[in-house]
Amino acid sequence: SGNERESLAPHSDLLAHLLFHRGVKNQDEAERFLQPNFERDLHDPFLMLNMWKVVDRILLAVSQNEKIVVYGDYDCDGIPASVILHDFFKKIGYQNFYVYIPHRHLEGYGLNIGAIEKFAADNVKLLITVDNGITDVEEVDRANGLGIDVIITDHHLPQEKVPNAFAILNSKQETDDYPFDMLCGAGVAFKLVQALLSRGRTEWKVKEGWEKWLLDMAGLSTIADMVPLHGENRALAYFGLKVLQRSSRPGLMKLLYKARFDQGSLTEEDVGFTIGPRINAASRMGEPIYGFRTLAETDQALAGAHADYLETKNNERKRAVDKMMREVEKIMKDDDGSPVIVIGNREWAPGVVGLAAGRIVDKYKRPAFVWGREGANEIKGSCRSDGKVNLVDLMVAGGEGLFTGMGGHALAGGFSVSEENVSQLSKKLSEAYIQIKKDSGDEKEEAREVDKKISIDDVTLPNYELISQMAPFGVGNRRPLFLLEDLEIISVNFFGSTQSHLRLDFKNSWGDIVSAILFKYKDKTEGDFVTGDGVSLLAHIGKDSFGYKEKARLRIVEIL
Repeated sequence: SGNERESLAPHSDLLAHLLFHRGVKNQDEAERFLQPNFERDLHDPFLMLNMWKVVDRILLAVSQNEKIVVYGDYDCDGIPASVILHDFFKKIGYQNFYVYIPHRHLEGYGLNIGAIEKFAADNVKLLITVDNGITDVEEVDRANGLGIDVIITDHHLPQEKVPNAFAILNSKQETDDYPFDMLCGAGVAFKLVQALLSRGRTEWKVKEGWEKWLLDMAGLSTIADMVPLHGENRALAYFGLKVLQRSSRPGLMKLLYKARFDQGSLTEEDVGFTIGPRINAASRMGEPIYGFRTLAETDQALAGAHADYLETKNNERKRAVDKMMREVEKIMKDDDGSPVIVIGNREWAPGVVGLAAGRIVDKYKRPAFVWGREGANEIKGSCRSDGKVNLVDLMVAGGEGLFTGMGGHALAGGFSVSEENVSQLSKKLSEAYIQIKKDSGDEKEEAREVDKKISIDDVTLPNYELISQMAPFGVGNRRPLFLLEDLEIISVNFFGSTQSHLRLDFKNSWGDIVSAILFKYKDKTEGDFVTGDGVSLLAHIGKDSFGYKEKARLRIVEIL
């Protein structure tokens, strides 16, 4: 049985196979992928277009003691990005600045003229955006007219007309030769701090390497904002996780404590499912500035109070989405099978419809557009893709005038729509979807990308540890997916407070039990299982840390 235990030995064969599937073709590329190196993998920040100009302007503002405002987006990219610049200014002893996070529902995304006029009245001379600003042409013109210089730091795609800002840092600009153009907003903010410190470190007496402590925020956003985890992003996520595991930010530590997570073994999944939603809950359900304060505050008691606020808002958010999903399930009993699901209610809060859209996609395996209004003047919604269609292409193909506003990227987006057009959404988007598939010659169902067919004997701790070398996983570096066929069920169990999670047990060839877990099974449509039945699975190899002994187990993605 010793040979059977090592059925994928040497382990490097499995690793080589998985890396090859991810475009890593030779030993040198494998070494770079598996062993990120901070100095080697992060590019010179001054390669980014306008970096010299931006650094000079900020240094001038600091030397003249000009009032600076950092204007961050309200999500789990803009907020950590704002913390990066906040911590930098605090570190160099600069006092004449503050952070402004706009209210999601009252001010909306990006710069707004009301806020800019307040800044002018407050004698602000320099406005630095983080994770927003690239489309705000009129707002920047207004700032210029009021004597405020605007530096835009953003990662969203520039449109045909860019704002007349003092300078723009965004490696997606056509004339930018920076070697990597997929940084998130906090990634761009981190590059800016690197550049600033390379110029003023000695004068400010900042120790070499201090900026690495800001990687917790850069890594948090890189994972939460779902940018591709390769190139420079892999290094930011990899080292960011290591700093998050050791971070002494009291608000972050309290958040993790309340969520019952061990900070020292924090993973990218914990970031995506625990920290990110709590930061975002502040803007979805309340005041987004509390997300910022939770991460930036150094006073234990204040940070703890802010973390409590986020926990409360996150619980409200969960209840709101659960209620919404119960209504969705009632509506979907009359599902007509349209290729795009469009669903909404004027009582739903626009701040949480995106979460419902994600759940709908998970359950019904189709793109979802979900809308609400709840006190707002216009109908607003969020959309999520099942990965088979680009949402921006779909919204454009829906026809001119269908939306009063739209934006986003391939997998997630937002939209606003008039009362007159909301009833047309389902028909128009489904027609557009069918046409896109026809034009691309891609009308058949896409299969999930399976990395390898394995046996139950391959579900071992050594193989789990081997696969873990490829972490952090995410967009552009998906967690390996395995096919296991004709497994005989030894036992069937339900667990959790609502008995909604499924555990199937199997036996390997040396008699050990190997479990497979499917969370929220009762939301699925598969039939029940009987001991002795055969079953085939698509699953990830995970680890069960409960009990006295760690064991490998399967995390079911799909029952075939």
